[in-house]
Amino acid sequence: MTTTTDLDRAKVAVAATFATNGLAFAGWLGRAPTVRDELHLSAAGFGLLLLCISAAAILTIPLAGPLVQRLGPARTIMISSSSMVVGLIGLGTGTLTGDVAIAAVGLVLVGAGNSSWDVAMNVEGADVERRLGRTIMPRFHAGFSLGTVLGAGLSALAAAGGLPIWSQLYLTAFLAAAVTFPTVRRFRPHEVHDPSRSDGVSVAQAWREPRTVLIGLIMLGFGFAEGTANDWLAISLVDGYGTGETVAAIGYGSFVIAMTLSRLFGGYAIERWGRVAVLRTTVVAGLVGVLLVISGIGVPVALLGGLLWGAGSSLGFPIGMSAAADDPARAAIRVSVAGSIGYGAFLAGPPLIGVLAQHFGVLNAILCVLAALAIGLFASGAARPLPAPVIDDEPR
Repeated sequence: MTTTTDLDRAKVAVAATFATNGLAFAGWLGRAPTVRDELHLSAAGFGLLLLCISAAAILTIPLAGPLVQRLGPARTIMISSSSMVVGLIGLGTGTLTGDVAIAAVGLVLVGAGNSSWDVAMNVEGADVERRLGRTIMPRFHAGFSLGTVLGAGLSALAAAGGLPIWSQLYLTAFLAAAVTFPTVRRFRPHEVHDPSRSDGVSVAQAWREPRTVLIGLIMLGFGFAEGTANDWLAISLVDGYGTGETVAAIGYGSFVIAMTLSRLFGGYAIERWGRVAVLRTTVVAGLVGVLLVISGIGVPVALLGGLLWGAGSSLGFPIGMSAAADDPARAAIRVSVAGSIGYGAFLAGPPLIGVLAQHFGVLNAILCVLAALAIGLFASGAARPLPAPVIDDEPR
C-alpha cells in the first residue's frame, strides 16, 4: 500500500532527479561558443558535432520504454546517468586536448544517457502525479529548468572568471553523480514487465495509435523550439548581435528562468483552463519571442524575446508526457513513443539549424522554429485527458 509519506518522498526524489538532469544537460550549453571555439569548428561543423547527441538519443529512446518496463525507472536512471556522467567527462577531455573525436564520443554517451534518463523520470513522475490526484508534472519539469538555471549560472560565472570549459564539465559530471545515485533509491518500487508489451499493447501498436502520434507532434513542435534555444540562443546573440560570451550566457539564462517560472505556475493554469487552452496560449508567446530574437533590432529586444521564447516553450513537454501517460498500464510504452517523436525534433533540430546557419546566418536559420510551433498548435487537441482509470495502489 502506498502511503502519503511514500508519495511525498517519491515526489521530492523525482523533482531532484529532474533538476539534476537539467544541470547535467545544461552544464555546457551556456558555453557552447567556447566548446565550438576550443574545437575550432564552423557553424556547420558544430551542428554536425551536435548530431552526435541527436543520433544517439534518437536511436536510444525507442528502447527506453521497454527498458523501463523491465528494470523500472530507478535502475534505468542509474544506468543512463552513468552514461551521461562519462560522456560529460569525455566532452571535457575533448575540449582540453582539442580532439573532436573524443568530444564526439562524449556527446554520443550524453545523448544516449539523457534520452533514457528522461523517459524513466517522466514515467515515475506521471505515476506520482496520478496517485496524488493533481497536476504536478509541470513542476517536475520546472525542476529540470531549475537545474538548467543552475547550469547556466555556473556557465556564466565560469566564463566571467575564465575557468576552462573542461574543468567545468568535470565538475558538472561529479555533481550529477553525487546527487542522482542516492536520490533514485527513494522512487516507488516497480515490478518487472515484459519489455516488448505493456498489458496487451506492444511498442509497434503504440506507434499506430493516432492520439499517441499526435501527442508526439505536440512534443515535436515545442521540443524543436526548446532544443533550438538550448543550443543556439547563446550563439545567436554572439554571432547575430556581436555580444560577448557573458551576455550570451545571461541571455540563455533568461530563457531558462522564464521557462522555469512558467512551469512552476503552469499547473494552476492547466487545472483552471485545461491542457489544450494552455498549449495554444503558450504557442502565441513562443512565436512572438522567436520573432523578437531574430528581428535584429537590438540586444535588449532579443533578450526580451528570449524570455517570451522560454515561456512559450515551457509546457509542451510536461503536458505531452502527462497526456501520453494518462493510462498507467501503457505509460512507459506511450511515453517512449511520443518522446521518440518529440526528442527527434528536440535533438535533431539544432544540427539542422547549424547547417542552415552556415548558408543563411544563424538568425535566419531560427525561422524554422516558427514552423515547428505551428505543428504543435495543429496537434494540441490530442492533449485532452482520457477518462481516469481505476488505480491499483499496490506496488507494481
